[in-house]
Amino acid sequence: MKTQTYNLDHHWMPYTANRAFKQKPRMIVGSSGNYYRSDDGRQIFDSLSGLWCCGAGHGVEAIGEAVGRQLQNNDFSPGFQFGHPLSFELAEKISELMPAGLNRVLFTNSGSESADTSLKIARAYWQARGRPEKTKLIGRVKGYHGVNFGGMSVGGIEANKAPFGSGLDSDHLGATLLPENAFCAGMPQYGEHLANELEQKIALHGAGTIAAVIVEPLSGSGGVVVPPVGYLQRLSEICKQHDILLIFDEVITGFGRCGANTGAEAFGVVPDIINLAKQLTNGVIPMGAVVVRETIYNCFMETDAPLHAVELPHGYTYSGHPVACAAALATLHYLQERELVGRVQQLAPVLQRHIHALRAMPHVSDIRNFGLAGAIALDARDGDAIVRPFEAGLALWEAGFYVRWGGDTLQFAPPFTATEVELERLFSAVGDVLGSIN
Repeated sequence: MKTQTYNLDHHWMPYTANRAFKQKPRMIVGSSGNYYRSDDGRQIFDSLSGLWCCGAGHGVEAIGEAVGRQLQNNDFSPGFQFGHPLSFELAEKISELMPAGLNRVLFTNSGSESADTSLKIARAYWQARGRPEKTKLIGRVKGYHGVNFGGMSVGGIEANKAPFGSGLDSDHLGATLLPENAFCAGMPQYGEHLANELEQKIALHGAGTIAAVIVEPLSGSGGVVVPPVGYLQRLSEICKQHDILLIFDEVITGFGRCGANTGAEAFGVVPDIINLAKQLTNGVIPMGAVVVRETIYNCFMETDAPLHAVELPHGYTYSGHPVACAAALATLHYLQERELVGRVQQLAPVLQRHIHALRAMPHVSDIRNFGLAGAIALDARDGDAIVRPFEAGLALWEAGFYVRWGGDTLQFAPPFTATEVELERLFSAVGDVLGSIN
């Protein structure tokens, strides 16, 4: 029973249908383990790990204690021209978990900042190499790289771009969704050839103008779009052949979601740059990171500029914030200590079995999954692709399940700590709701 009313006038909520929300608010007032607590006292299963970021569950004591200790010891330390030990310790730890050769870390505060940072590094790298004409950036349709201007520009979700006008000089590869791969469990076997579209872009623009290609190994916000077998390998080959940097945006796939430390590891492809955020601190404190090959870092350090000159004029007030570093170190230790990446491997077949069991439900047009991530695409109603996921998401909230709706999909990324029984209950409820909506 709700006991409190709220003044909802002043908060302009992000990525929210504000008018609809304020007619019937959905308030979360607590979290513990795999559940949220609503303001009417109900336990709500967290089927998206917050926003893809709380894979270890909520209220992890070890992370909270690390944050508390750091607040008492050093609550803020300037990151420009001065350092603190935890940022160096964390950079070393992250490097240990990355593919070989990616071992230089620049800290940000979010996935959006990581995306823009990686794009700036790519352009600055070619400047430092004496090739300033390499400025064009290639993204992908349905890709999501945050909401800052760089990430928006290379992103491929038109609804995220339309209100804001033109962005950076960029182009886009086609999405890897093919009708032939509908209802594919795991990686589609067909579609490697789609990577060859990059050669067409190179022929159009010239390799000498392209700085980088940026893709998500697995697209999350675009609706859990899984790469076809061989696609990422072919993309990497073309980039190497034409001297183009390959950036993997692993804000969602970093640290466990695919059953490996990175999507690069899960799919067997090593890019030049990896973007991280979300699971880095288990969602406790905002933090992101960009990890680059040592050769890229060295290009900036091998300069004739004076020793006191800044090699890369980029960073944020809160880059490598000491409290965020403490949270991240505790998170990465906790993931390893509890073997939660291995737990994802165990749960992935369970999610796959339950989500694909809904194939015959009304309005379902596709189901996709990989690791501990899945999406159910729903048919449009009266030309509106969003309305059915919206209605289904609201109905699931009332049934005790927090589910994300985005575009034409319902999206799922349960905590690594979820149980088989919880996944069974989740998808049983999803089936009930899909059977009830118009």
